[in-house]
Amino acid sequence: MSLYNVFDVAGSSMSAQSVRLNTIASNLANADVVSGNEKDIYRSRQPVFAAVMDALNAGQEQTSTSVRVAGIVESQAAARQEYQPQHPMANEDGYIYKSNVNSVEEMANMMAASRSYQNNVEVFNTSKQLLLKTLNMGR
Repeated sequence: MSLYNVFDVAGSSMSAQSVRLNTIASNLANADVVSGNEKDIYRSRQPVFAAVMDALNAGQEQTSTSVRVAGIVESQAAARQEYQPQHPMANEDGYIYKSNVNSVEEMANMMAASRSYQNNVEVFNTSKQLLLKTLNMGR
């Protein structure tokens, strides 16, 4: 892998982590959503990443790897059910349904995604510095 490919890998990873952070923000924004029907409640979503190998030049062995978001999956965990007959959205049995988003888990995911993004920024900056030092060796 050439040094120039590092920029592609770091850039695609930063883009993937940005999607992850946006998904986490959406989950946290909908953590307290309430519904009278379990089917209509917001469910936690998580991005799925995939490593993609790209051939740089046809017929050559050199390849580049990048990260892409393969999709976003919705959690199949059951919604939280609470008995609150006075709630305006309660069903005929007096139950409301709350989102299955775990705020503590989402905050931990946000910290991990943020650190991963920061690490990729460092990879970008270090690679840039190495390239500049390599270019300055000839002077």
